[in-house]
Amino acid sequence: MKWRLGTLLLVVVLAYTSCGTLMPGSGSAPEAGDSVKVVFIGTDLTKTASMTGFKNADVGKPEDQMRALEAWINANGGIGGRKLEAVYREYEASNDSPAAETTLCSQITQDDRAFAVVLTGQLQSNARPCYAQRQTLMLDATLIANSRETFDSLSPYLWTASYPEYDAFATSFVAVLGREGFFEGRTQAGLVAADSPANRAVYEEIVTPALRKLGVTGTVSWIDTTDLGTLNSGLTQAAITFRSRRIDRVFFLGGARIAPFFLTSAAAQSYTARYGISTFDNPTFMVANPGTIPQAALAGMVGVGFAPGYDVPDSELAFPDTDAERDCQKIYAEAGITFARRENARVAFAYCDAALLLRAAAADLGGSLSAATWGAAAQKVAFRTATGFGGEIGADGHAAGSGYRVLRYETGCSCFTYDGPVIPVGQ
Repeated sequence: MKWRLGTLLLVVVLAYTSCGTLMPGSGSAPEAGDSVKVVFIGTDLTKTASMTGFKNADVGKPEDQMRALEAWINANGGIGGRKLEAVYREYEASNDSPAAETTLCSQITQDDRAFAVVLTGQLQSNARPCYAQRQTLMLDATLIANSRETFDSLSPYLWTASYPEYDAFATSFVAVLGREGFFEGRTQAGLVAADSPANRAVYEEIVTPALRKLGVTGTVSWIDTTDLGTLNSGLTQAAITFRSRRIDRVFFLGGARIAPFFLTSAAAQSYTARYGISTFDNPTFMVANPGTIPQAALAGMVGVGFAPGYDVPDSELAFPDTDAERDCQKIYAEAGITFARRENARVAFAYCDAALLLRAAAADLGGSLSAATWGAAAQKVAFRTATGFGGEIGADGHAAGSGYRVLRYETGCSCFTYDGPVIPVGQ
């Protein structure tokens, strides 16, 4: 069990540790009259699931979903009047590494010569800089924490049509924990966070001041995910530290499923706490794997949810719920593709968000299509995300996920539920 857990941890969490050597490229916008080539990455979790025994939602056939979007867009004006040429590349998650990400980046930017790439599961820290240096537009459909600094430093190449910007999310996360009485009667709290520049900046600039205003001191355990040994020892030591300091309120930064894996490590150390969680922690994954994740630890969980397909079952939020969900669902239905539940549409809706945002922002650009002109248009276009809440990117933004709801675990349904209305991220 320890070997299986550690293997998946190493695969999934390495995102925040390494950076490969990158060579700048000469990627450029397609010339007038050309098609627009966009590569959609599909991340294969089959081998990882078989190694670990963890259950993941069935997301169907991403390549077929991509083809449905390609056909619909080309029948409805294309990309600024140009034909969308969609290319599918599958990426094996169990082989994820900085070297593998650099190889994939080279294939897409040099062999495919893509104008844009839709990222899914590209967790390594060298991935996004590689595409930016090679002047390739990124529509990030990976559930990963991209900070404002990251977006700004890689501008105008990095965007997400589905998720929120990390700084605004972190502001809302701590605010919700405070409003929900998570810290009531406590003067200290524990944080478990992947050791990355983005996490450290958010912790120092946003989380620490917010906790101070609540009268709480944070004890952070930075998880070094360089290799299997440092990863496992980091999670174990975090539980030991919190137990020794009698800290019984813990929340997480950085996602990458550190939260569910920490629950297992904590149980092995006879440590229990009440946990603050978010969509970045993939709540439905915790519910779906009772054989490996202590279900008793879920009781009392509260936090922020911004992507229903990762947060709640359809019994708690009707599917479809928004016009954006219905629009994407209709596109796929026309191609004979249907989804039994919202969680089965996770990849399909993220693909749809990326494709529709690409189309919408390019609509009036004509022969001036480039990453820079597209980005300027994306900040003005009317858009709604099917994956999450909200949609307008705004004049200074790069992320279309502009809303969240309070998320909590309910023992009655043994599931996570939403409470209250959609609130703008940052509040």
